[in-house]
Amino acid sequence: MILYDIVDGIGRTVEGATQSVTGVFEPTIRLGVTGLSRAGKTVFITSLIANLMNRARMGQLQAAADGGIQTAYLHPQPDDTIPRFDFETHLAALTGAEPHWPVSTRSISELRLSMRVQPTGLMGMVSGPRTVHLDIVDYPGEWLLDLGLMDKSYADWSEEALTRANVRDAGAAFVALARSTDGGVALDEPQAKRFAEAYTAYLQAIRDAGFSDYTPGRFLLPGDLAGSPVLTFAPMPAPEKARRGSLYREFERRFEAYKSKVVKPFFRDHFSRIDRQVVLVDALGAIHSGPQAVDDLRTAMADILGAFRPGANAWLSQLLFGKRVEKILFAATKADHLHHTQHGRLTAIMEALLRDARDRADFAGAKTQAMSIAALRATTEDHLQGLDVVRGRLMSTGKQAAFYPGELPADPAKIIGAARDGANGWLDAEYSVMNFAPATLNLAPGEGPPHIRLDRAAEFLIGDRLR
Repeated sequence: MILYDIVDGIGRTVEGATQSVTGVFEPTIRLGVTGLSRAGKTVFITSLIANLMNRARMGQLQAAADGGIQTAYLHPQPDDTIPRFDFETHLAALTGAEPHWPVSTRSISELRLSMRVQPTGLMGMVSGPRTVHLDIVDYPGEWLLDLGLMDKSYADWSEEALTRANVRDAGAAFVALARSTDGGVALDEPQAKRFAEAYTAYLQAIRDAGFSDYTPGRFLLPGDLAGSPVLTFAPMPAPEKARRGSLYREFERRFEAYKSKVVKPFFRDHFSRIDRQVVLVDALGAIHSGPQAVDDLRTAMADILGAFRPGANAWLSQLLFGKRVEKILFAATKADHLHHTQHGRLTAIMEALLRDARDRADFAGAKTQAMSIAALRATTEDHLQGLDVVRGRLMSTGKQAAFYPGELPADPAKIIGAARDGANGWLDAEYSVMNFAPATLNLAPGEGPPHIRLDRAAEFLIGDRLR
């Protein structure tokens, strides 16, 4: 194993050197895109690509506004073993005669957009246009949260998971099962399977309830690992004695196998190669679910920041030590569910969550930013009976309806404080969410789908590499 790691490391160093030399002539930006529970990851990628190809709505992206991007086109992706992000199918779903939300991707995928860019400033005076490749790596948020498991033992993870489950209604059945089972008994595979199924049902329930800590993530997205021993374990209290071959010891072994054979390869092969990262967050959904869901989101954001290797990407550091993420955007999606007068308040809540997560994760090195966006605007705004509302087509009936979700507080501490204190509900307000379907679009030539601040998100994430 040690010899394998040495040879593997040398091979990756050579590969990195080759990529670095190539990148001098045709720079490549690897943008990781992930989302936490219904945050709209597929819609974000589809709309971003469409709006980079047709840039009339991208006024806040400087390279689009000043004409620096001359053309943009899809190009074969560099990784032949990764599924291609199905951009054309997803765009057709959003912009067709009967628009609907595309099917969410449940595994990793990739897409390359190549842009012909004319550099500005002194460089532009002495050089012609150059090609910049944007490789978008799409992966489930559950996988990102799994990186937080790498530094935990099975005993520590079990204690944390059972403590969280114990204070949630959805966790009562699983906690009762775990507390009543003697982990010191000999392993019985049917019993282990029932344990794993009960824990998976609990994870599905808390995800549906708006929580964010549903790890291990592959329990919900097993793919070809379904039914394998590496997904057949669950948290349980440590028994007084746990001999070899006992249920507890086998669960501990499988937990370590999950980290080494599932989580670590993802980090090594994909995550560690990312330059920039966007984490999409359904903050409105968490607020609607209550203070405990917001506190869970706060903890998840801290775990995410702790998983990144921050720092500036210098050519030498790429060659010798591998890439380090330079920028991370935490974006609260579905801003179109609020009137624009409340967008600043949603952004302030995200900034407060990010600031708290940064402190908890002892994070430094990369640039981070919080923002509220809508990758595809599905509503219009109105004013009815003294209220600022949004109008849209309801998913449930297909009919147009006006909606007022409630007023977010001007002081984000009212949200963050209640979440941190473990309150059971909001003291002076209720916040609602509505499921809107995408609107029928009539796009003029050169226009991408309508959005809210997608151009500002692109400027933060990649704008500096397009000048």
